[in-house]
Amino acid sequence: MIKDVEVIELNKRASGQAFEVILKPPSFDGLPELNTSMPHRKDPSLEEIQKKLEAAEERRKCQEAELLKHLAEKREHEREVIQKAFEENNNFIKNAKEKLEQKMEANKENREALLAAMLERLQEKDKHAEEVRKNKELKEEACR
Repeated sequence: MIKDVEVIELNKRASGQAFEVILKPPSFDGLPELNTSMPHRKDPSLEEIQKKLEAAEERRKCQEAELLKHLAEKREHEREVIQKAFEENNNFIKNAKEKLEQKMEANKENREALLAAMLERLQEKDKHAEEVRKNKELKEEACR
């Protein structure tokens, strides 16, 4: 059947049969030789080696430039984020100062209004006390 395989039957056993399979080295009868059809690899010339080295150097430089570009973009983004945070912080501080000043102004106005009201009440009490004194003096004079 197959030229490269030899099968030898061993003695029979109770569990079944046993075979020994021997593979012969392949024979190339009628097949063309592969080695003659394949071109031989030639040694690279100095120019080819130099071109390959230059191409590798160019690829390395391109990769390095891409990496530097990526890092520069990342730094620029970080700067933008920091600048935005700084501006937001300044706006927050400015708004907080304005609100504090408004509250302080409102408190000052309220305090001044309370003091004015208290002063007015005191003046009214003084007027009333003066009237009471005058009336008392008039009564005393009338009684005499």
